Amino acid sequence: MKNWFCFVLLLLFLTGCQREEPARTSYELYFQEADLTFSAGDGAFRTESVYLYDAETETAVQLASALINELLKGPSDETLKNPLPAGTALLSLELSGGLAQVDFSASYGTLSGVALTLADSAIAMTLSQVPEISSVRITVRGRELAYRERQVLNIREVLLTPEEDVVSTVDVRLYFLDQEGRLTSEGRTLDLYEGDTQVSAVAKALESGPENRDLLPSLPEGFQVKSVWLEEHTCYVNLSSALLSGLEESTVQASLQALGRSLCSLYGVEEVRFLIDGEFSRNLEPVDGLVATE
Repeated sequence: MKNWFCFVLLLLFLTGCQREEPARTSYELYFQEADLTFSAGDGAFRTESVYLYDAETETAVQLASALINELLKGPSDETLKNPLPAGTALLSLELSGGLAQVDFSASYGTLSGVALTLADSAIAMTLSQVPEISSVRITVRGRELAYRERQVLNIREVLLTPEEDVVSTVDVRLYFLDQEGRLTSEGRTLDLYEGDTQVSAVAKALESGPENRDLLPSLPEGFQVKSVWLEEHTCYVNLSSALLSGLEESTVQASLQALGRSLCSLYGVEEVRFLIDGEFSRNLEPVDGLVATE
């Protein structure tokens, strides 16, 4: 009987010594599909859950900072990738009147175009779980990115805006002008959307200009390709006579070389031939793939 009584006391003692597990809450982190080929129609993002301790996220700033730091760590699922560039660090996060001011290290400043939009959206959607935050401004070392279309992201608008159907990506080399007027290549990964082809994506990217601030556009302002398509290993570029009129011959030739070299950087493109209003012109020489890879 005595042994039984001692066993009960010991059991009560051990039960009383057990510590309660600190309370945690589940949140969602927004990451990008690693292979966008299989995400068409479903959007470019997918979430992963993370559990944060309530005691460490009592304030809105603490919760927002914790979410961003978890986002920076990247996904555990290999089918996802982090839209935020490697090496990015959160320098500060402040909240004022519903606006979250998020400041990152210099690595974030390497983003532009679609990649920047995806990263901004991932941050805004992740921070949408903080009730006190209604909008986000993202800076790099205290400065806004001048080439961003909108400096303040309205979280409600980001959540309601359907994601464009990115169906694939392609690695290319786009040719722009250096400070001395020579064609210089810039490596780029282009996103392909519904209805895009690789050759049309290259033409659009070249028309948009370089991301490297040390390079200059190789196409004159307003220059646009009328149509572009690939047949076997030859790419055909159709230009408008109205667009070419008034341009100096040297400008036209530089533009054609930039187009030809950029298109020939695509796998399978061996030659680029130019047309004016759908007709071949003796004045527009084709660009061979061997020349384009110099």
